[in-house]
Amino acid sequence: MAVEIREVKSSREKKQFIYLPEKLYEKRYPQWVHPIYASEEEFFDEKKNGAWKYSDAVLFLASKDGELCGRIMGIVNHKVNKFRKENSARFGFFDSIDDLSVSSALFGAVEEWARNKGCDRIVGPLGFTDLDPEGMLIEGQENRATITTWWHPPYTPRLVENSGYKKEIDWFTYKVDLTKPLPEVYEKIAKRVLERTSYKLLDIRKRNDLKPFIRPVFELLNEAYQHLYGFSPLDPEEIDKIAADYLPLLDTRFVKLITLDGKLVAFSIGLPDMTEGIQKARGRLFPFGIFKILSASKRTKQLDMMLGAIKEEHRGKGLDVLMAVDIYTKARAAGMTYSDSHHELETNTVMRGEMEKLGGVIYKRHRIFYKEL
Repeated sequence: MAVEIREVKSSREKKQFIYLPEKLYEKRYPQWVHPIYASEEEFFDEKKNGAWKYSDAVLFLASKDGELCGRIMGIVNHKVNKFRKENSARFGFFDSIDDLSVSSALFGAVEEWARNKGCDRIVGPLGFTDLDPEGMLIEGQENRATITTWWHPPYTPRLVENSGYKKEIDWFTYKVDLTKPLPEVYEKIAKRVLERTSYKLLDIRKRNDLKPFIRPVFELLNEAYQHLYGFSPLDPEEIDKIAADYLPLLDTRFVKLITLDGKLVAFSIGLPDMTEGIQKARGRLFPFGIFKILSASKRTKQLDMMLGAIKEEHRGKGLDVLMAVDIYTKARAAGMTYSDSHHELETNTVMRGEMEKLGGVIYKRHRIFYKEL
């Protein structure tokens, strides 16, 4: 039977789009983790997600034999295109059964839409911004997904490639064994920074103490991430939204802020892994899901590193080591045995080198694909 592709128009269809991966993966793949559906619904709400104001976007659903079996999103982020001097579209939220007729029809629909928007190439999977999930999992599917990352079944990259897509760039994720001692030189560097310079590593005890630093953190992120793939600066509305979403989840033990003369010059943020709790809650926060998620975050043996940056003029002065030593020490004290580095661009040889100095090994790889239109 022919594949039917339809553009999402109604709230009912949007709900089908959001919950389709659960139908496809929940009972087949224990490594797949539900999204937090409250956040997912806000992401697709044009009134609540400011990125829709500067982007064109479309959602497609695929069905075969009367059953929903695939989805894809198309995005033209005009802010990114202007910032990067590009004329590209993005695809994201691609999920499908293992059927080339379904995946080909989905990509055909999103490519035609992108051409009609005047785009000359398409890349993905990506969301609106650099802080949305990025990249298709092409290695490490045996490992459970971490928060804010996409997990895809092993057949999915083949579906993309069969639609004519090629590699654009990869992200590596490192696994670091926290049971092993840090290199001795790290302790010496951290001690020297604290004793011989005016840098201050702040001791944050309460989440409310973080509020004065929210804007400075994202201002530094905007500054430091400009050269990274796909990034465009976040505006104040986006910053407020991200802060509201993630501040309640932060564990201040793993939030590191360094100041010089009262001004923020570096930060690093980690989160205790909470994906086991998200699975048990099936992505639903209420009525009891939130308690399952918080409980899992207290029991976990894994620390997920999320974000970090150092002002350019303060790099090479040991600030990264100072934050790493403090996080490492507190993670071990909390009984954690390993950390997940989150995405490291394959071209970011400095950060990859630091991960490898810590004994980190690559255990996941996410890929961005491209196709000329």
